[in-house]
Amino acid sequence: MTRRLLSLLLASSLVGCTTLEPKYVQPEPPVPASWPVGDAYLRQSEAALPTVTYRDVFRDPRLQRLIDQALVNNRDLRIAAANIESARAQYRVQRAERLPQVNAGGDASVSGGGNGQGTSDRYSVDVGVSRFELDLWGRVRSLSRSALNQYFATEAAARATRLSLTGEIANAYFTLAADRSLLAIARATEANAARSAELTGARLKGGIASRIDLRQAQTILEEARSDVASQTSDVAQDRNALQLLVGAPISDADLPPSIEAVDALVGELPAGLDSRILLRRPDVVEAEFQLRAANARIGAARAAFFPTISLTGLLGLASTGLTGLFSTGAFNFNAGAAASVPIFDAGANRGNLQYARAQRELFLARYEQAIQTAFREVSDSLARRGTIGAQFAAQTRLVADAQDNYNLTQARYREGIENFLATLVAQRTLYSAQQSLVRTRLERATNLASLYRTLGGDALVDTATLERPAFPLRGE
Repeated sequence: MTRRLLSLLLASSLVGCTTLEPKYVQPEPPVPASWPVGDAYLRQSEAALPTVTYRDVFRDPRLQRLIDQALVNNRDLRIAAANIESARAQYRVQRAERLPQVNAGGDASVSGGGNGQGTSDRYSVDVGVSRFELDLWGRVRSLSRSALNQYFATEAAARATRLSLTGEIANAYFTLAADRSLLAIARATEANAARSAELTGARLKGGIASRIDLRQAQTILEEARSDVASQTSDVAQDRNALQLLVGAPISDADLPPSIEAVDALVGELPAGLDSRILLRRPDVVEAEFQLRAANARIGAARAAFFPTISLTGLLGLASTGLTGLFSTGAFNFNAGAAASVPIFDAGANRGNLQYARAQRELFLARYEQAIQTAFREVSDSLARRGTIGAQFAAQTRLVADAQDNYNLTQARYREGIENFLATLVAQRTLYSAQQSLVRTRLERATNLASLYRTLGGDALVDTATLERPAFPLRGE
């Protein structure tokens, strides 16, 4: 009899191969098959995007150390890790409902009375199966699949956080480097303007310059001093922002000296023509797993219309004496089954099914929106990447020309050939050109960081294997 009951429980645990879920078909990406083309866009290779890591793109050892430190200390990543643990635990709870719950217990009692009646002992041991639902229609199975996909979505969201954090640290690092370069330019301009003001003051005392020349020299001096104060604040704030992202104090040795020093340490990131590579982005993967979870909940809502059959069972041994507890005559068992059929629920089951279907349409729209957003972000990055090189080359030539013009006009002013206004204009032009070159270097570096992030970085996912667990559960 024990074997029969155990066989019944084992067979019941295998029930549930049937499911009422709609067959999941991955939606076609609602974007063109290739990136936009034209004069503004980057000329791309025919090869697919290779597997890369942030170390391949961000080659500055200082930046790599900061990213490594952030991946350990950043609070957003800690929150994401806690969310993964929560989702994993919820999946395990839901999965446990697919198997019977077995409980064991024991009891001992002693009774007696006066007048020489003596005492009597009673001992019992029992193993029972609590109410267990036969999953004939796949309701529990669908809920378990929904929880599993929700767990996968949470894990993908954590990888999206990691990818976003890497890009934000790179941008903050480049911004700090650019502001340090702007601070150096402002200080150099301040020093040059101070010398010009001193020279003009001496010429005024000698009667060969006017007060207007002196005031013009002092205007650019004060402008440079104002910029030095402003850039000093920017550098301090940039460091604070970078330290917040890293999640721990950062050393001076890990700070960039200038944008010129880090600009050459950013690697190129080629892009493939097929826009389906967007399916590997962790935010798109997250949206698809949420869609799969919503699809599974439709099966659970459909199964609620059908009868629910539950089993219970109990195996026990009881004896009035401890020595006879495991004798043949002490064995007893009981088993039972119960069934319930929904007859009238005031439309609750139908409402739940309609809600599950509406949720599927909601997550389908979010999935398609995630792909469209990703396509737009990559297209924008490619458009800027296609023109930034020409802008940087032109800006470099502009700085060289402005520097030469300033040197010539300053020499002519000292010789008395040129008035100070021409020198002032040349100095302002050079100052502005130098600042624009720094900003162009910054934009070129941040554009590569943006392209790395929008293409999905190194967060690769094989979408063909999404039907089976792609991420092992701890302890399994």
